[in-house]
Amino acid sequence: MPYFIVNDKCNGCLSCVENCPASALGFNDQDGRRTLMHNMTKCARCGQCWRICPQEAIEFQHLLTGQWDDVVTLDLIHCQVCGEPLYSTLYEQNLARKLNLSTEALC
Repeated sequence: MPYFIVNDKCNGCLSCVENCPASALGFNDQDGRRTLMHNMTKCARCGQCWRICPQEAIEFQHLLTGQWDDVVTLDLIHCQVCGEPLYSTLYEQNLARKLNLSTEALC
């Protein structure tokens, strides 16, 4: 789900784009159509776009209630005694290689 959502009240006036202090909003006019764009890495979540929009078209609450995105999933090594997760298999492989010996999974 995108963080910056505009509802059907948007008329493309560009007030949000022109008043964004972080330059996180842009637009592209091509083939007779206007596309509004948002760059989350530039966005300061200041709410200026939401405050300035004369149409009340910006759904700002999505920018405030971010979600967790999975970025990587790794297999885990568990303690041989208690079963608690200790570290990932890749971590163990790197450690064993650097130490030039095998490791035991123990708390």
